[in-house]
Amino acid sequence: MIETTKNSLRLSANAIALRTAGLSSAIFTLAALAGGSLGISTALAALASLVVAGLAFRDRRPLSGRVVTTGERRQKHAFGPAAVLAALPDPVVIVDRRGLVVDANRAAIAVLPGLRNAHPLSFALRAPDVLDGLDRVVKGGKAEAVEFVERVPVERAFEVHIAPLSDEAGADAGRAGAALYFRDLTPARRLEHMRVDFVANASHELRTPLASLMGFIETLQGPARNDAAARERFLTIMREQAQRMARLIDDLLSLSRIELSVHVQPTAIVDVIALLRHMIDTLSPLARERGVEIVLEAPPGPVNVRGERDELLRVFENLIENAVKYGEGGGRVDVRVATTAPGSGGGEVSVVVRDYGPGIAPEHLPRLTERFYRVDVAASRGKGGTGLGLAIVKHIVMRHRGRLAIASDVGRGASFTVTLPALGDESQN
Repeated sequence: MIETTKNSLRLSANAIALRTAGLSSAIFTLAALAGGSLGISTALAALASLVVAGLAFRDRRPLSGRVVTTGERRQKHAFGPAAVLAALPDPVVIVDRRGLVVDANRAAIAVLPGLRNAHPLSFALRAPDVLDGLDRVVKGGKAEAVEFVERVPVERAFEVHIAPLSDEAGADAGRAGAALYFRDLTPARRLEHMRVDFVANASHELRTPLASLMGFIETLQGPARNDAAARERFLTIMREQAQRMARLIDDLLSLSRIELSVHVQPTAIVDVIALLRHMIDTLSPLARERGVEIVLEAPPGPVNVRGERDELLRVFENLIENAVKYGEGGGRVDVRVATTAPGSGGGEVSVVVRDYGPGIAPEHLPRLTERFYRVDVAASRGKGGTGLGLAIVKHIVMRHRGRLAIASDVGRGASFTVTLPALGDESQN
């Protein structure tokens, strides 16, 4: 099918693509500049829009006698505004003047799963400041930048740039609206908190071993300079203190990295049963040394979850190693895996690590996952603990959209339960 394009047309498809792409480029470039910086993602988005604008401009020449084929029309539509919107890496939502969603890219749907075309934006976004700013913009106001914090499922901070959109004079006024560009501030905020927390925690926890090292060094340089027995004893203690500082720094760095990415849910597929078998094999020498038997009770076959393998290994390593060390008096550690059938909220996988040691008093249970909180400081340090193990476990479980539950009775041991969303049948596809 062949169609002849006439010069008398007031608005060609190429002109529409030009204006839309150019407007997209201007919106996202100005939005980034309004935030004080031009990020890589925003720059790429603006560049993509400019490229599309250039393609459209290249074809804006007199069309007298030119024949446009169906294949050419399809190629033009492939590079239209919808394709540009879909290619943007950051969340973008387009609404009309009534606040109804006209279009949104995949990144926006990932942040706001409730987005639906022709539905009010307020159905998916419960942020009064953003909605009030949008109302002002569509009523003729200037572009605005509004911050809001999302609390569920994890805390995330965004800066939303709201820019007005309108057609040329004489066009359909009902198509006027606004574009909302979401800039994720979460990594920057978490990085700042990480720096502050690291300095505060490191200075507090490193003070004691550093003071010990300095004292031993002064003694070896002075009174014990020629005392071989004292030198060997002091060097052994100094080595232990240095190892303690190394473990502490490693745990602090691990915790900071996990907190920095806690809002990013893992996407890999991991078999929980295989992880547990691997970790039990790794910790078996420690268990035998302390006279403890580790027993695994799990269903046959793989039990898959969506997660980060190394992080889940860290979770089970902390829980099983703690059960072996602090519950060694019971002589046994049970590791049990259970699954629940998918319901309205989906299936779940629960891993319970139980020891039969002295247990934990009720007043300590709510604070066990706090940084550096210890039930018995001397016992914890004597067993090589840094006070960060359960804090790391909690944050990894949060990143995996799971739950951590702790229960204990004094004299009857303690149990730690990690519950994760099950992957289900999709892992087989």
